[in-house]
Amino acid sequence: MEARSVDEIPVGPEWQYEPKWDGFRCLARRCEGTIELTSKSGQSLTPYFPEIVEGLRNLKSKRFLLDGELVVPKGNGLSFDALLQRIHPAASRVQQLSRETPAIFIVFDYLMDEKGRSLTNTNLEARRPALEAFAKRYLGTQETVRLSPAATELKTAMSWLKHVGDTLDGLIAKRRDRAYDAGARTAMVKIKSHRTADCVVGGFRYNEGKSLVGSLLLGLYDKRGLLHHVGFTSGLKAHEKPDLTRRLEKLVSEPGFTGEKPGGPSRWSTARSAAWKPLQPKLVVEVSYDHFSGGRFRHGTSIVRWRPDKAPSQCTMEQLKQKRANLQRLLS
Repeated sequence: MEARSVDEIPVGPEWQYEPKWDGFRCLARRCEGTIELTSKSGQSLTPYFPEIVEGLRNLKSKRFLLDGELVVPKGNGLSFDALLQRIHPAASRVQQLSRETPAIFIVFDYLMDEKGRSLTNTNLEARRPALEAFAKRYLGTQETVRLSPAATELKTAMSWLKHVGDTLDGLIAKRRDRAYDAGARTAMVKIKSHRTADCVVGGFRYNEGKSLVGSLLLGLYDKRGLLHHVGFTSGLKAHEKPDLTRRLEKLVSEPGFTGEKPGGPSRWSTARSAAWKPLQPKLVVEVSYDHFSGGRFRHGTSIVRWRPDKAPSQCTMEQLKQKRANLQRLLS
């Protein structure tokens, strides 16, 4: 079952709310002694999470199909970067990371019971109690497989965001009166948490094959006063590009970024990473983003507005500091 993105949280007795965890969606199946972890795209995740396989094997239930999220708790929240590192071809490296940054499996749906009966045609209002009974009977005090909370009151769901802050990627709302619609987006919606940050425009790229700006390169200052490249925004309106290009070209000057630069060694590097123009740190833009990890905006950002009233020196990493997460408050 997949989620459709919406801008507003739906309200009504037919809706159930859950946290939107920032990890890998995963189906966990146990049948005839075999444990299988499968990604949303149908790829096997079993080799990459041996600690999850072991945790599932230790459950007394001999048969199940669970829908959930693989996440890696780290520091004040969840580390998507640490999770990405787990997809590694070397088994020895996977084993090392499973000890250093162990993952947990957060379960939020129950699709096959102990007798092998499919629950996918059962409405959520019956599947959720069955999942809670499974968790009460089998999960106990172990830490590897955890039950995700659910609520039918919106105020409870909003309290999760208040208590845990940026640890959550947003909220999920599911129809209680619908079955598990595999492959469809009819019974579940997602509302992502969007935040804003004021960033220095430390450089830009031209549109490929054109003399107009295509994207702005964003920077934030650290405590030492170094300007680090943290991402980009490309949602520029076509009619604004000519004037903006001329404005940017007047500010072209080395070095642009004094800390991490576009094209430096990272998993985000591409063939076009070096094709950028450095700028004097004069312009400030407020952008909307959904997640910040590993010193970068995870995805492209959206421009909210230009901030001529904001001094570039005020655009620091501090504004992105996450609230201290307490996963124990959410996970049973």
